[in-house]
Amino acid sequence: MLKKALADKALLQLLLPEGLLDYFELVSYEFKDKQYFLHLEEKNIHPEQYQGEKLTSKGFYDVITIQDFPLRGKPCYLKVKRRKWLNETTGQNVSRDWNMVANGTRMTEEFALFLKRNFWIPSL
Repeated sequence: MLKKALADKALLQLLLPEGLLDYFELVSYEFKDKQYFLHLEEKNIHPEQYQGEKLTSKGFYDVITIQDFPLRGKPCYLKVKRRKWLNETTGQNVSRDWNMVANGTRMTEEFALFLKRNFWIPSL
């Protein structure tokens, strides 16, 4: 089972922007009306800027649809659900600061351009 999961992740890494699977997991996919739809949810990994604070996952923001590169000549869309957390100390909803991720060392150039293209970060 672990071997299959590793193989699946390796295959997904070939199809998705590099670095995306560090923060999101593929929860489902479908081929409908000659188009691919990949459904991704942000992992429940606390944002770096809130490490040490008590955060409780409170679900997701509305799904956003991002057109990615075609697969096998067919349109491909990423249906992305970004996670939100409740900061138990402040009582406010918080989410990952993609500017901080972009400035970190783990982000690839491809993933940074993906975030910028989809307006998650204003500039690099």
